Amino acid sequence: MKHILTAAALALGAAGTAQAADEVRLQLQWVTQAQFAGYYVALDKGFYGEEDLDVTILPGGPDIAPPQVLAGGGADVMLNWMPSALAAREKGLPVVNIAQPFKSSGLMLTCWKDTGITSPADFKGKTIGVWFFGNEYPFLSWMSKEGISTDGGEDGVTVLKQGFNVDPLLQRQADCISTMTYNEYGQVLDAGVSEDELVTFKYEDQGVATLEDGIYALEANLEDPAFQDKMVRFVRASMKGWKYAEAHPSEAADIVLDNDASGAQTEAHQQRMMSEIAKLTAGSNGSLDPADFDRTVSTLLGGGSDPVITMTPEGAWTHAITDAALK
Repeated sequence: MKHILTAAALALGAAGTAQAADEVRLQLQWVTQAQFAGYYVALDKGFYGEEDLDVTILPGGPDIAPPQVLAGGGADVMLNWMPSALAAREKGLPVVNIAQPFKSSGLMLTCWKDTGITSPADFKGKTIGVWFFGNEYPFLSWMSKEGISTDGGEDGVTVLKQGFNVDPLLQRQADCISTMTYNEYGQVLDAGVSEDELVTFKYEDQGVATLEDGIYALEANLEDPAFQDKMVRFVRASMKGWKYAEAHPSEAADIVLDNDASGAQTEAHQQRMMSEIAKLTAGSNGSLDPADFDRTVSTLLGGGSDPVITMTPEGAWTHAITDAALK
């Protein structure tokens, strides 16, 4: 693996007498992959070092819940989907969105075309794979909006708790499964399935997309001017990394691979993922669009008898960090 210089090392002056850089621990939502390319690019290119930051990127995984890590002091900042973050906030964990690098959602349902599914109305009577651990919220809200029960039966859908793989679709255990445009959909194709055999429903197109991969910090920490300043520099460097990744997707994918300690990722998969991720970050300068927040909240409140959140959140996001970072 290529030797990666830390941001602290990059920040050292020629005389080696510079003060120690400010440490930032970033908890990812999932394992090292191009979904997080902007942060790895910012580290590799020295953008964090230029801001006098020593950033440690903490990979996630199936047994790691970023809100719990943040609450326990294991990270200074986390990446999270907004449904999960707002649910955590309502339950008492005061997380605040300080930046939103992802403008669009990559979440969709991928279905077998031979099931006869052509619209959401055709989901009735079908089995649909859904990710849980906070990822089920957009789906449950969508079904509530469509008036479709998630309790099974001819007039409802049978929800299959889906692992983070595409096996339920390939093995015909489900008629549809949850996929991301940049990841699992490609895995289905890699398994030998033709696009002509599939029909997809993007949450973005259905008007129920919720914000993904936002940057969150604890409210109490944001009251500290020194922490605020550190976050301004972190967001500025991170967005510089994201825009570089958008402009140089192939190089960004290679940087991700250099940082994959597991060795599980492949060049072809990361190249494809980065090309799709660039579509989701395009149009964002890091500042949260209030209209996107309102749409997300509306979707989450529309969860029928079991909404994701029960009231409109107050203080769940701030422009203070991005306003300063973008000056």
